[in-house]
Amino acid sequence: MLSSTDKVAIKILDKTKLDQKTQRLLSREISSMETLHHPNIIRLYEVVETLTHKVAIKILDKTKLDQKTQRLLSREISSMEKLHHPNIIRLYEVVETLTRLHLVMEYASGGELYTKINTEGKLSDIDSKIVFSQVLSHDNNIIHRDLKAENVFYTCSTCVKVGDFGFSTVSRRDETLNTLCGSPPYAAPELFRDELYIGACVDIWALGVMLFFMVTGTMPFRAETVAKLKRCILDGTYTVPAWVPEPCQKLIRGILQPQPSDRRTVEQMMGCEWLLPLEFPKAMEPFKLDPLHLAESKPGELEEHEIEGDFIRNGTKSEGTSHLLSMSTYVISVQDHQR
Repeated sequence: MLSSTDKVAIKILDKTKLDQKTQRLLSREISSMETLHHPNIIRLYEVVETLTHKVAIKILDKTKLDQKTQRLLSREISSMEKLHHPNIIRLYEVVETLTRLHLVMEYASGGELYTKINTEGKLSDIDSKIVFSQVLSHDNNIIHRDLKAENVFYTCSTCVKVGDFGFSTVSRRDETLNTLCGSPPYAAPELFRDELYIGACVDIWALGVMLFFMVTGTMPFRAETVAKLKRCILDGTYTVPAWVPEPCQKLIRGILQPQPSDRRTVEQMMGCEWLLPLEFPKAMEPFKLDPLHLAESKPGELEEHEIEGDFIRNGTKSEGTSHLLSMSTYVISVQDHQR
C-alpha cells in the first residue's frame, strides 16, 4: 500500500476524443501547473499520455534500492525509453515522489506466455509462428539478456509484448560483453564457459529455447540441478519431437548451435521457410512524452557498465535484485466521464 504522502493521481485522457479547444485547454493546464510550485497547489509530477484506459504501475521504494538495483533500474528505464515497437512493453513515464518511484507502463492483460503454455499446453503451429515473429522483430541494438517465456506478455490472443529490460544493454553486433545474467534454462553455452560473449548471439540462443518451448510445451534442456543443466547445454543434448513440422525443426537446430558464429541471424530467421509468408511488425515513431504537441496546428511533424554476480547460478533471483524484481504491478482502470 502507498502511504498518504506518496499517493499520486493520474489523469488519463483519450487523445482520440480531444477536440482542438480541449487540446488548447489541456495545454494551458499543463503549462500553468509546471510553473507553479506552492504547497497549497496541486503539484504536477509528470504527464502520462496514453490511448488506453489501463496502465500498469511498478512501484519501487527508493529507500530499499541498493546501488546494484539502482543500476538495473536505470538500464530498464533507459532501454524502454529507446524502444518504440508494437511488441515491446512501452514505458510511458517515471513519476518520482519523496520515497517512491512509479514506472507507468503499458498494461498487458493476458498474462505471461509461460503461464499460458504451462496451463494450456503447447501452442499450435500458427500461434507459434505469430508469437515468435512478434518476439523476433524487436530492435537488435538493445540486448535483452533475459529473454524467456516469463518475460513475454499477452495483450490479446494474437499479440504479445516483450518486457522486463532490467538486464538489458546497448551493444554493437561485434561487441563482446562479460556480465553473466539471465536464467539458466535459457543460457547459451558460452555463458557457462565463463568467456566473453556477443550479446546478440546470447539473445538468439534464448529465442531458440523459447521457440522449442512454444511448439513442444517442454524445455529443450532439462535437469534436476544447475550443474547437470550446464552439462546438457554444453553437450548440446536435446531432441526435437518428430511431430514438430520439419521447417520448424530446421529453424530450431539452426538457432541452437553451440558455436555463436554458427547460429542463425535475426535476418536469416525472418526469411526462413517456417515463417513465410508472415509479415513482421516494424518499429514505430518515437513516443512523444510531452503532450503540448497536441495543440500544434501542423500535425505530422548506455556504455556497458558491468554488474558482477547477476547470473542466476542456483535457479533463484540474486539477492541484490530482489527489491526490483519482486515489485507488484498496480492497474488503474479509468472509465470515460461525460461533461
